[in-house]
Amino acid sequence: MKDKIKILNEKMALAKLGGGEKRIAAHHAKKKLTARERVEYLLDEGSFEEIGMLVTHRTTDFGMEKEIIYGDGVVTGYGTVNGRLVYVFAQDFTVFGGSLSETHAEKICKVMDMALKNGAPMIGLNDSGGARIQEGVRSLGGYADIFYRNVQASGVIPQISAIMGPCAGGAVYSPAMTDFTMMVQGNSYMFVTGPNVVKTVTNEEVTSEELGGASTHSTKSGVAHITSPNGIECLEDIKKLLSYLPQNNRETAPKIPYEVKEEIREKLDTIVPDNPNKPYDMHDVIANIIDEDSFFEIHKDFAENIVVGFARLGGRSIGIVANNPKYLAGCLDVKSSTKGARFVRFCDCFNIPLLVLEDVPGFLPGTDQEWNGIIVHGAKLLYAFSEATVPRVTVITRKAYGGAYDVMNSKHIGADMNFAWPTAEIAVMGAKGASEIIFKKEISEANDPAAKLLEKEAEYAELFANPYTAAQRGFIDEVILPRDTRRKLLKAFSSLENKVVDTPKRKHGNIPL
Repeated sequence: MKDKIKILNEKMALAKLGGGEKRIAAHHAKKKLTARERVEYLLDEGSFEEIGMLVTHRTTDFGMEKEIIYGDGVVTGYGTVNGRLVYVFAQDFTVFGGSLSETHAEKICKVMDMALKNGAPMIGLNDSGGARIQEGVRSLGGYADIFYRNVQASGVIPQISAIMGPCAGGAVYSPAMTDFTMMVQGNSYMFVTGPNVVKTVTNEEVTSEELGGASTHSTKSGVAHITSPNGIECLEDIKKLLSYLPQNNRETAPKIPYEVKEEIREKLDTIVPDNPNKPYDMHDVIANIIDEDSFFEIHKDFAENIVVGFARLGGRSIGIVANNPKYLAGCLDVKSSTKGARFVRFCDCFNIPLLVLEDVPGFLPGTDQEWNGIIVHGAKLLYAFSEATVPRVTVITRKAYGGAYDVMNSKHIGADMNFAWPTAEIAVMGAKGASEIIFKKEISEANDPAAKLLEKEAEYAELFANPYTAAQRGFIDEVILPRDTRRKLLKAFSSLENKVVDTPKRKHGNIPL
């Protein structure tokens, strides 16, 4: 028995060594944690239980039979984050560049199956060069097995991917199908084909950072939802993100104890400028509505004309979707529509109530937007809100013009409670444009067309550029003072806590992709 225990201890020691001391030292030289260090930092101390530590690859071609490494380049298992169960895998770049083999994939699939069966979040710490080319189609099949499970778990358990190093080829598609993709500045890259292939095929000179670095994917492509300055901060961001989420689609997010106090926020009275064309930052509105320092923004640097993220209101987790007049006047465009739609659908999947803060003058005009499909992309956001059955509350702070008024969680597409500030303007379009159309003949025939335009503009504004016409029709439930917004929202979301919606029986809808 002593000999058998000794052999087991030796094998376990080799498994924990991973790619060997030299390769681990090189990993540290690049200021990167090893796979095991990442898992240990992420999970509560002493909670990690490893699965498949002694698994080895089965390849005998190309001399691979001489390189048998326990664990086969991925650490898998389960543990807790702040006392809550999660399943995790961490790819080990020191073993064959973190490349995915048949057995490597089997280990990941096993923990994914366990996460789905037990209703717990699945976290992937990705650091892989792609498919292990020595295995050919077996490694490709392994990727497909993982992709299939990503789809089966979608909307059932939260799936989070952290890109901790270079990820190429098939290694990028699984993260793309998870709910959140996180990247590390300077250390992580994502691309289907690397700079060398790009150079060969298109003759473009591009660096790895320019092609698929954290900055590129957080600002240009939108692939990265959260970017962190280093690996430790990335793991901390995962922990923070999990605190806003439920374990699965049958539960609600954990609630923090909260005692109702004086909920008036007088700062809100002065945020919206008197000049309706002057911008302001919607982050200031958010900060004065939610629980202090509780906003966790998603896609912060992408499509900044719309703000999405998680926050707490009275200790409850909520999702926020807000137009931001500081960028593009808050117009909806291709990128912001897709960004908002994805976030709304995630919140609806996992029973997270939605708060919409609206100041939108319409959809961004121009050939670039039309040719890139603003019609179909705008329809995604409309579809997402119309489909959502979670509690949905809207506050119109200023402009709500045209089709964008409908899209941004209006009463007509199923919003539960709609409030407006006295500064709200709810109309088909702005007063100037509307007057030029409605009173075109009268203005052109006037002795002073410019003065007549101003007169008619004021007339139209008095009639429509306010929230009261909509309130008279019941499209706005209440016109409220900005300072009362937090108090009203606390009561509204509390009243909607047990909301139930019976949806039509169907396989699934056909969102305009």
